[in-house]
Amino acid sequence: MTRVLSALVLLPIVVGTIWFLSPLATLLLAEVVLLFAFIEYAALCARTGARFPQAPALVAAAVTCAAFGLVPTMALAVLMTATVGLALVQLGQPDGTLAEMAASSCTILYLAVPLGALVAIRMSAGRETLLLFLVVIVVSDIAQYYGGRAFGRHPLAPAISPKKTVEGAVFGFAAGVLVLLLVGAWWLPGVHPVLRAVLGATLAGLGIAGDLFESKLKRTADVKDASCLIPGHGGVLDRVDGILFAAPVYYAVVYLAR
Repeated sequence: MTRVLSALVLLPIVVGTIWFLSPLATLLLAEVVLLFAFIEYAALCARTGARFPQAPALVAAAVTCAAFGLVPTMALAVLMTATVGLALVQLGQPDGTLAEMAASSCTILYLAVPLGALVAIRMSAGRETLLLFLVVIVVSDIAQYYGGRAFGRHPLAPAISPKKTVEGAVFGFAAGVLVLLLVGAWWLPGVHPVLRAVLGATLAGLGIAGDLFESKLKRTADVKDASCLIPGHGGVLDRVDGILFAAPVYYAVVYLAR
């Protein structure tokens, strides 16, 4: 019940911001999500011993996220500058290690770039195109959960996430394909149906990969959830893990289609 109530509170905020407010409101929402996801990610890294200077990393991530939405032509330059800048800051630390440098760089590549890609989609392709992506990820995730509970027999990645099953993943793939074939006919008309089906399967697969990646982070840090910020769901990172892997691919396809 707590899980459902939390969803009923969060969904109107996300959907309402994207659908009814200006694209700048979506950027603000993405930056807020980035802030909380960053805090959770940094805490996970600290528990594994990979500490890094958080202030410059957060600034670099926030700037990169904004650049993708506001000046996409300069986003790659901002991305490279921010990544190199963080590496130089880390090199200046007397106890800096390769693991810590990688951890700080991932605040840009793992968090800022995907969220910035979502903002860029809202800015350039419209609210329908962005919501279509979120529907694919959410429906695929729900299909995995209930399909796995009903028919799951074979573990998908038992060493990382024991509850995930091959059968649940199949339901997730099927859901991703169906959503993009049906809803995509109206909200992504510039893409051929065959490519939409492939894209749906790809996004579902990347969502699963993102979930497993975050599960690996939590297992390495020896925690169950990234935080307890969202009752019944864990942390922000627990809710956006699938989005983070899939968003850049979706953005690339939308950009090419346009």
